[in-house]
Amino acid sequence: MKIILVSIFVLLTGINMAFSKTYKGEKEIIFEAKNGQSSIAFEGSFMVPENRNKKDSRMIPINYVRFPATDKNASVPIVYLSGGPGGSGIQTAKYRRFPLFMKMREFGDVIALDQRGTGASDINPRCNSNIVIDQSKIISDEKHVELHQNALKECLVYWESEGVDVMGYTTNESVKDLVALRKHFNADKISLWGISYGSHLALAAMKSISDQLDKVIIASAEGLSQTVKLPARTDAYFDRLQSAINTQEKSKAMFPDIKALIKRVHAKVDQQPIELQIPMSDDETYTFMLHRRNLQEFSSGLISDPIRAKMMLHLYLAIDYNMLEPIIDVIKKYNRHNTPISYRAMPIAMDLASGMGTEKRQMIEEQAKSGLLKDYLNFSYHLTDVLPVIDLGDEFRKKPKSAVPTLLLTGTLDGRTYIKSQQEAVSGLSHLSAVLINNAGHNLFMKSDSEIWTEVEQTIVEFMQSKKTVNKTITVPLPDFSEM
Repeated sequence: MKIILVSIFVLLTGINMAFSKTYKGEKEIIFEAKNGQSSIAFEGSFMVPENRNKKDSRMIPINYVRFPATDKNASVPIVYLSGGPGGSGIQTAKYRRFPLFMKMREFGDVIALDQRGTGASDINPRCNSNIVIDQSKIISDEKHVELHQNALKECLVYWESEGVDVMGYTTNESVKDLVALRKHFNADKISLWGISYGSHLALAAMKSISDQLDKVIIASAEGLSQTVKLPARTDAYFDRLQSAINTQEKSKAMFPDIKALIKRVHAKVDQQPIELQIPMSDDETYTFMLHRRNLQEFSSGLISDPIRAKMMLHLYLAIDYNMLEPIIDVIKKYNRHNTPISYRAMPIAMDLASGMGTEKRQMIEEQAKSGLLKDYLNFSYHLTDVLPVIDLGDEFRKKPKSAVPTLLLTGTLDGRTYIKSQQEAVSGLSHLSAVLINNAGHNLFMKSDSEIWTEVEQTIVEFMQSKKTVNKTITVPLPDFSEM
């Protein structure tokens, strides 16, 4: 029965098992996506030093799932680099991007990689500190930051006691993992395909191992000096969002000035934090004191994509009219009541290691004074001084210069990595194809039945088929901002 099932999957997925190689330690599996589709794949792993700067460093696993190429002439593995930092490439392949993973097999084995400290490669315990923020009290911004700093200090001690070397969780170490991955597959070169932090890692690789790269596809690019975003550029994003809203008559009437709305609500809540009663599953409630800071933190997470930004604006509009049910629903769904401040080693260490430099830190501090979301878009900004020794330095943050053929996909309504910042991040690349996607947000790699999103995917395919430089603009549908 198993042989019959495997044969059926081979037919459905188009894999010619006669030319599908296996590598040391791999196990054949049937990979099942959340949409019900499946593919033959191979689970594999290899070991790398946690900290290559230490001779006695412990070894840690790097796990992956490999989808075999459907073309027998394909020779260069394509490595998917997830965002975050902290996202799992293997889990990503199970969701909306699964069809694109399958399509990319035309050009080589596609590797869903769990980077060090993520997904199946994460052997480090999560740290739950002893610090619990009393959400029923009014707490200043300064105290809020201090509590998080103390929690991280506590976690650093905990990880050390558990044998975790946080100094090994840097983008430079992950680049060396990519070298080890290439060698594991006995390949002369690899191609990289990444989004957000995955693009950050790809750019670092282009800086130091360009000779080992064939092609690079990056979306929502985060430059090597852009881990912490400039508040002024976040404000400029809101101007672009307003311009998009103004194209819809009803939406423009509902949101004639989103910046003024946001400022007005922040001032209102700053003057008097709002005491909310949040329902619990046992029919009881708990008190949540809504600060201006909470709204800025919520918004920092919601501006990534237009559909989420729409939700954010309706929350502000409701609060402006003293309608609190929508924000209560959000807090009920997403807030972790009475739980300690916690951290995962990899994400926080990676952000602190990439850092920002003294000059940029001063710029952020100054811009945050008037910025709509202040300095909450990347909270690592407030934690830099807890572990300054991990910072990779200004040399790391210099942008790469490379001739590797690269495709950059940029959304005009990306609220996390901005158009100007992305252009700066890739300005040293001499073989660049830049595609601007009007009305798209941060999460660009998606599957949709719409012809327009198919055009985005076709652009990726055309780039992989040829090394020609193609610059163009694609427009995708804008959600109706007047609808809840």
